[in-house]
Amino acid sequence: MSALPPLPSSPDASSTGPQRGSPVGGFFLDLLIGAATLLGLSLLCSLAWGLWRAFQMGLDAARTGAAPPAAADMAQLLGQPGALTQLLIALVSTGGAALLLYFWRRPATALERTKSLQALRRASTWGWTLLVAACVFAGTSLIGWAARQLEIEPLPTNLPLMEQALANFPVFLVVFAVVLAPAYEELLFRRVLFGRLSAAGRPVLGIVLSSAAFALMHEIPGTSANGPAEILQLWLIYGGMGAAFAWLYRRTGTLWAAIAAHGINNAIALTALVLSGTP
Repeated sequence: MSALPPLPSSPDASSTGPQRGSPVGGFFLDLLIGAATLLGLSLLCSLAWGLWRAFQMGLDAARTGAAPPAAADMAQLLGQPGALTQLLIALVSTGGAALLLYFWRRPATALERTKSLQALRRASTWGWTLLVAACVFAGTSLIGWAARQLEIEPLPTNLPLMEQALANFPVFLVVFAVVLAPAYEELLFRRVLFGRLSAAGRPVLGIVLSSAAFALMHEIPGTSANGPAEILQLWLIYGGMGAAFAWLYRRTGTLWAAIAAHGINNAIALTALVLSGTP
């Protein structure tokens, strides 16, 4: 029996359709589809940016009468996408994967939407949201303090991007980090991935697996200078956040609560970055 009893208002208490096959198999199929879609959209967006940059370089060469660059030098001349472009690529790729999985694999029923709206009207929903957001902040701070005592101080992979975006596109960064990213990440990791196992009566397993996927997406080994200890700390932080948001989603019965708590957490992180230069 589940250690997390479903509430009457929980959107996972009603099925979106007959459960066919293994819910764990469905979870990993969703994860595979999401990862493939995210990677494919990222590559397509990067290719489109590269073609646009090459077109701009060709126009500049035509205006100045300079010889077109050699093919071997193109990659170096193109450079890397700027902060705004990278944020837009993340929005299209991850948001696209979340929307595809939601509408294709786990669309909400009319009953689920009704129960979610009912949950939004309960004061307890927002009380739980604020409590979970506070607990996530406290837990993250405690883990960070403990790690510093052990001289473990990781740098999140996306920190340079956030700093560049904050300096050049602060308004868009706030909208992206506080509104857009929480919405599509909660749709993907809580509604689709956690929701599948929760609806099948396995919420604890859903929390573990979806939180592990959430942590891995935010800190992929080999993509930063972080060592094993630093990566483990970031996984613990992101995994704990994912578990807290999944529990909140199930407890309140509305994904909007998890989105709000996630947005509050990101707002606190941005504020810390502005005030102290530390995420």
